[in-house]
Amino acid sequence: MDLFEYNAKVTMAGDAPLADRMRPRTLDDFIGQSEAVGEGSLIRQAIATQRLFSMILWGPPGCGKTTLARLIAGASQARFVEFSAVLSGVKDIRQVIQEARQQRDHHHRRTLLFVDEIHRFNKAQQDAFLHHVETGLITLIGATTENPSFEVIPALLSRCRVVVLTPHQPETLAKIVDAALADTERGLGKWNCRMAPEAMDFLVRIADGDARTVLNNLEMAVALRTSQNERLPEAAPVCIQLADIETVLQKKALRYDKSGDEHFNLISALHKSLRGSDPDAALYWLARMLAAGEDPLYIARRMVRFASEDIGIADPQALTMALNGMEAFRFLGAPEGELALAQVSIYLATAPKSNAVYTAYKGVQEDIRRHGTLPVPLHIRNAPTDLMKDLGYGANYRYAHDYEDAFVAQQYLPREIRTHRYYLPTERGYEKTVNKLLDRWRRLTQKTALPDSRQNPEDA
Repeated sequence: MDLFEYNAKVTMAGDAPLADRMRPRTLDDFIGQSEAVGEGSLIRQAIATQRLFSMILWGPPGCGKTTLARLIAGASQARFVEFSAVLSGVKDIRQVIQEARQQRDHHHRRTLLFVDEIHRFNKAQQDAFLHHVETGLITLIGATTENPSFEVIPALLSRCRVVVLTPHQPETLAKIVDAALADTERGLGKWNCRMAPEAMDFLVRIADGDARTVLNNLEMAVALRTSQNERLPEAAPVCIQLADIETVLQKKALRYDKSGDEHFNLISALHKSLRGSDPDAALYWLARMLAAGEDPLYIARRMVRFASEDIGIADPQALTMALNGMEAFRFLGAPEGELALAQVSIYLATAPKSNAVYTAYKGVQEDIRRHGTLPVPLHIRNAPTDLMKDLGYGANYRYAHDYEDAFVAQQYLPREIRTHRYYLPTERGYEKTVNKLLDRWRRLTQKTALPDSRQNPEDA
């Protein structure tokens, strides 16, 4: 790089958005994500020992995925290559692989490849990484806002560790804002500005956990207040007021202003009114949110969730009702469709309540986390081939329809958790009937189930 190139680079860096200029230079400067990159984390240890591993950084926009990848690269001695899955294809991947091989063979350097939005790669493109990740020719860092379980092929996912990054908390965003206001080299320190408490609160709340958004909005607010003349560092501090943030955000601020600072309080009030079986309060909070300009489908989705979380099998029609209400609004639109949402809110509020489904599912998730992937008992495995039958697949399975009331006592859970009970229905609504059936079935199972040694040798 010659002097002209260096000067051009410095000039471009100065013209970059604040969010780009304020990227931390070391992990110690990284604010937030302590579980992923804090002291004692796996990433810290990998960098300290120079034993980097391939990983998928999964998190929402503005949580630090790209920044973290660059920090890892800067702390390692590997060659860093960065490209976006939106703009690159298999040809680009092959070029990177070829260059990585040359770097390894001629310079003994590893290549760290950062792929932004890796979920945009199709199966063939992701397949192109597999062999080279497995052999260590490249260390892959993929970034995605989508669930890797669905968007990254299993073979590649098994060769990478998933690092989950979460939206920044409001207090973290406030620290990022303070750091930008104080930094005279890369930030806004030369303008000698500070934030009014209500302006800071509004700024970080609107950002919704996104550091890039909060910094870009901050930069516009400071520019708005300091655009009239150049300020000297020794001048009295300029206080950024709430009105400045509202002016900068315009439509977004106006939409949130319709519900004031109580956006999440309102949806919480609706949810708790439904749970408390108060149709009048539920209707009121529903109407308040709609009047504030809230997305009606957001409310409808929350009511669909409520139907499973707080009603469940106590009223099996609740979920159908909520889904029908959402589809009715899609069909009618506003304002006609709002009446369908009102009907759903009254129905959900007056329905019998049970969180047994929610509790049962949480219990299952906890057992999966604790026990991992337990094997399927032999007697309920599929046996499409003679080999599988010879191995005992499907042996001693009893077909329920061959027995009275289409029920036969038989174990269906893995041996390690066979006594676990997840779904514990209440005595409310239809769950009262379900409770009686389950009680009868479980008593029959305890009384007549075959010994494990006869039913499934694997579970003995």
